Amino acid sequence: MQTKRYVPCFILALFILTGCFFSGKELNRWQLAPEGTTSFSLSRDGRFALYHSDQQGIVLWDLQQNKKLADFGSQDPYHNTVLSSQISDNGRYAITATAQNFAVWDLAWGQSEGLWSISDGLIRDVAIANNGQHVLMALSNSKALYVDLGSGRRLEFLAHREKVNSVAISANGRYALSGGNDHSAYLWDTQSGQILQHFEHQSRISRVALQRDGKLAMTADGSNNILIWDLPSGKQVSSLAVRLRQQIISSARFSDDGQQLATGTPARRVELWDTQSGDNLGRWEAAAKQDTRPPAAVVYDVAITPDGHVISGTSAGIAQQWATE
Repeated sequence: MQTKRYVPCFILALFILTGCFFSGKELNRWQLAPEGTTSFSLSRDGRFALYHSDQQGIVLWDLQQNKKLADFGSQDPYHNTVLSSQISDNGRYAITATAQNFAVWDLAWGQSEGLWSISDGLIRDVAIANNGQHVLMALSNSKALYVDLGSGRRLEFLAHREKVNSVAISANGRYALSGGNDHSAYLWDTQSGQILQHFEHQSRISRVALQRDGKLAMTADGSNNILIWDLPSGKQVSSLAVRLRQQIISSARFSDDGQQLATGTPARRVELWDTQSGDNLGRWEAAAKQDTRPPAAVVYDVAITPDGHVISGTSAGIAQQWATE
């Protein structure tokens, strides 16, 4: 009898906690790929979405007008799965990557700029500068690889001792941020390879991000440490007030002024933070892929719109806009 009495109380408590955790409301939803996606990238302002699914290939979508802009098809002749992608800060170019090759796309003209292969490691993450020629890759062999596609110049950054998980590049392509399993993130110069800052964590780094003006950086590990750093001083600005244990970040983006940071997790959580205080400003739960048990979706990318709302794109093939008031 006592067990039966406790069960409703437990359910009620769980309901209350769930309701308290998530805030705000969903403003818009775009069901782009019901079959699910293997990569999903948003433009900085949240207007454009670039995603890949096994059925549709690579697709560019205008969320504002709710229409498809381009069908790029498969990245390579072998129809390999695209695992990572990014749209440049100015929205003009994009990079997509399988485990062993990458392609650059001119989004304004809707065409490919070329396909390149990597032979000495598996690609784990990619980034692209505004000119569409400077690209950066995180590799499984402990290297961060910078390539100038215009000149053919390659720079292998060798400071990491284990696999590199995440990379970010400045809009002009001059500075790179990389983080890996060796508990370290480095800010470095893509022209000289010189280390400018070294950020240390207690566990492997899963995600890094740069603010577009180069004033701030974010590094996140697998042990609830999401840190904001001042550049170029290298001093810690804040630590985000994460409420869940071992929250891993799968995506992150600063607002243009650097005052806010949007993040996403592999477990459907979308959140907005104050970068100066570390306080949480809003949290939402992204829609799960249809007919999955338990409900699941990885938040592949997030963006902050010019009017301050948050947009997320997930492995469920769904983009959502969230109210932040």
